[in-house]
Amino acid sequence: MTPSIDAHVRLDTHPTHPSAVTAVLTGSQARIALTALETADWAVLADNVLVLARIDHEEPYWAEDAAKHLSAGGISVEITPRLREAMDEEWTWADYPMPWCTRSEIREVSNQAQKIHDDIRHGHLLIHAHARDGHTTVAVGTYLGRDGKSVYLHGEDHLRQVADTFDSPAQALLAFEKVHGSDMRPGPAPLTDAERAAVEARTALDLGAAKPGPHRPESETVPVYLADAGDHDALLDSFLDRHGEFEKWRTWSNETTHAIHESQTLRIERVHETPAHETAWTVAAYETPVSDRMWVLTATGATPAPVIAELLNHLADGDGWDTTTGVPVDEKTVTAATQPLSDAGWKHTVDRQWIRWTSPAGNVGVQFDAFTAQHPNQNLATWTVWAGPGPDRPTWAITASPHTPTSLLADLSENLAHETGTRSHQATGRAPTKGLAVTSPTALAVTSFAASHRR
Repeated sequence: MTPSIDAHVRLDTHPTHPSAVTAVLTGSQARIALTALETADWAVLADNVLVLARIDHEEPYWAEDAAKHLSAGGISVEITPRLREAMDEEWTWADYPMPWCTRSEIREVSNQAQKIHDDIRHGHLLIHAHARDGHTTVAVGTYLGRDGKSVYLHGEDHLRQVADTFDSPAQALLAFEKVHGSDMRPGPAPLTDAERAAVEARTALDLGAAKPGPHRPESETVPVYLADAGDHDALLDSFLDRHGEFEKWRTWSNETTHAIHESQTLRIERVHETPAHETAWTVAAYETPVSDRMWVLTATGATPAPVIAELLNHLADGDGWDTTTGVPVDEKTVTAATQPLSDAGWKHTVDRQWIRWTSPAGNVGVQFDAFTAQHPNQNLATWTVWAGPGPDRPTWAITASPHTPTSLLADLSENLAHETGTRSHQATGRAPTKGLAVTSPTALAVTSFAASHRR
């Protein structure tokens, strides 16, 4: 029988960064648990407080793996219900480029990419140069210590792989320059959205929210995109009570509720009991009761309550769903829809067909797909609003077709940029720690490089 160790580990989801996991340690022998988690690349933020933040968004899986090893070693482990839900969630990458891989094989590919990322972050792998290769990034670098091999890296985030190896940095750089000479840039590529989110998760944490204490629900004021999803069914019921021009219909299976405007040209569908990441709301507008859709908008089940409430209020505001069809979406329309984001200082980037606006913290964004906008008759998802690491795996998301009213989109942008909501958490009796010293990835690399040469 494994002897018991006086150490307790409480695992929970990160309070502000989706998929990241926190660990709070207590007990006279907590150092044993801390050492074990550090070895598994959990980052220490403060005394007995650690965080696991990865670029492959597999933190719940690896947190569960850590919990099993800690428990087997005689350490008590507590997993919060919300983290347990994330551990049990089944998901896969959208448009994964290796569709023949099983889920476990996909996870193995991601883990190898994570190891490359960690080697770069810790200064074990020195990147000499990078370049763009079509839709992705390539790089060349050399491992410090070990066998000193130089490597050619292909891909980003969870898809990065070692595509070739060389015996020396000079050999690697010559081969890299031969293929990518015109696009070659010194040093590592700029951080991706996933890498930036992981850095933030490792450097910013409300330690008071993470520390275990009496389980007394409290609420805090947060940006609207971080607010609780709340009770969507209650939101719809309240909306229908206040707006008699909408008639409520329930399907025979009782799984779906429809709210139909008296003009029969606006229909709201609410699917009950859907997983948080799946579509729970669909709004469709029609020119006449029997015409095709003019536009369609969807929202997932985890969309914050204040965002859903603002959407419903806009739809009830006169002809809030009216739009102009048959006219291509132009630059003027896009600018008007996103002006509140630009005014609020959100970062504006263009990546091939996608135009994005992301918050200064990088944890929420709006994306416009210029390609699908050229096919307005197909009602494709041209606009995507998301919170989380990115639009490929959001915490919650809203999508909208090309002719979704500009006023509605601008209203949504204004809401995201300036409004707040509430989020529940557990009371801790401890204020957030301020002034937490954090070493930047660059400093880590320099320190690790110097240490390797001292050895």
